[in-house]
Amino acid sequence: MSEQQTATAKTGSLSLPPIRRIIQLVMLAVLGQWAFYGIFRCPFLVPFVGCRVCPVITCWGRITAYFWTFWLALPLSVMFAGRAFCGWLCPGGFVNQMLGKLSFAKLRVDNRFVRLAPYGLAIGLLVAAFLWIGLQNPRAMVPIRVGEFWNSIRLSFEHASLAWLVRTFVVLGLVAAGLLVANLWCRFACPTGGLLELFKGAAFFRVFKTDACTNCDACRRVCEMGARPDETNCTNCGDCLHSCPVDAIKFGRKTENR
Repeated sequence: MSEQQTATAKTGSLSLPPIRRIIQLVMLAVLGQWAFYGIFRCPFLVPFVGCRVCPVITCWGRITAYFWTFWLALPLSVMFAGRAFCGWLCPGGFVNQMLGKLSFAKLRVDNRFVRLAPYGLAIGLLVAAFLWIGLQNPRAMVPIRVGEFWNSIRLSFEHASLAWLVRTFVVLGLVAAGLLVANLWCRFACPTGGLLELFKGAAFFRVFKTDACTNCDACRRVCEMGARPDETNCTNCGDCLHSCPVDAIKFGRKTENR
């Protein structure tokens, strides 16, 4: 068996850190209902940003503690550990990662598509910014105050405008496409991921490669985002920390000589 095959066999046997899955499950319980409201019941085209003036009083975004804790914690998390929110805390990210387990193509390789597709994050961010700032985030669906799960979803779609329907079906379609390409939404379309990607370079702590890296891509093959440490789409999840055959992956403050 070649050295590269040995490395592949070694990394392929690694399991995801249990502590990360536990935290993701907790955050799914804490923020999962907010995510549900954002997709299916938020009357605005861009969810999660108009909560203070939203008429859906049953939405968790209307709870001051949830709203301000989220929007204060998000930038702090970027300063502390880059896109760690995506890899550790985002309930949507967790759902996408679970769908990715069943996906047809993992795309944990380095090719032209994988290098160019992350620009979709910028497109998603620009679209969200245009809807929010350019169009002032119009209310595009009659607020649904009925609490029943399926009935509220049915009423949302029944009383929505074309713009709201397009937004919702595009998001749901890209998430469902995660069954074809692993984590397609998180890797190539998510506006929040695109925003965090812009600022993650300023993070105090990060997973990174040292000069000992041989570019064997063993780290990429165990990464759910198909990324390498400290590169585009790295979420500091830490799954790759023990995957490197030459121990070239570290976590901490990156200095000039590392």
